[in-house]
Amino acid sequence: MLLNTSFKIMDLPKNERPRERLLRYGTEVLSNSELLAVILRTGTASQNILSLSSRILESSGGLNGLLDMTAEDYMSLKGIGKAKAAQLLALTEIFRRFKSYRSGENYKISCPKDAAEIMMEDMRTLKKEYLKVIMLNVKNYVIGIKDISIGSLNSSIVHPREVFLEAIKKHSASIILCHNHPSGDPKPSKEDISITERLKECSKILGIDFIDHIIIGDRNYVSLKEKGVM
Repeated sequence: MLLNTSFKIMDLPKNERPRERLLRYGTEVLSNSELLAVILRTGTASQNILSLSSRILESSGGLNGLLDMTAEDYMSLKGIGKAKAAQLLALTEIFRRFKSYRSGENYKISCPKDAAEIMMEDMRTLKKEYLKVIMLNVKNYVIGIKDISIGSLNSSIVHPREVFLEAIKKHSASIILCHNHPSGDPKPSKEDISITERLKECSKILGIDFIDHIIIGDRNYVSLKEKGVM
């Protein structure tokens, strides 16, 4: 009869324990599955934590795949309950925040790539189109990011009032518009260009510089400023 218990890292031979190897030799010597094992700590009644971690990575397609996993995806794997699913989701969200404005650090936009980088991990895997506005002060530091709309972009739902309202509240010197293409292809549509031209005219009247419109794809982007549209 099997006992209702789970294999822990401490059940492994001492020289195979990821935590001890990490502390003795440094993080760089550990494999991806060993790093994950340190975080999750316990396996299941039939599988030790290293095997479980390897299976999670195999199911997700590697570390990058973890960013696309949902709680339901994790809990569909044998040995993953609510607690481990929550740990994994928290881990990937921390990673996203390290690579974004939400890390809490001051972030300066000096070029289109800077704007794309702070939005990429948040937006590249979204299943719907999200329109966001990045607000900057006079020195081009980010002072806020605001969701404007969800759904296919068209001029009938993207109203200049909604785009510029928060920027006015925050006394923004300039804004950058950002939206994603769920297809992964950031090539601008005619509607994207039309909206950009319309908002550019409004920005001149309001005195808030509209400096770029970034379209996010899957690990790639297009800047309409670089394309010469603005």
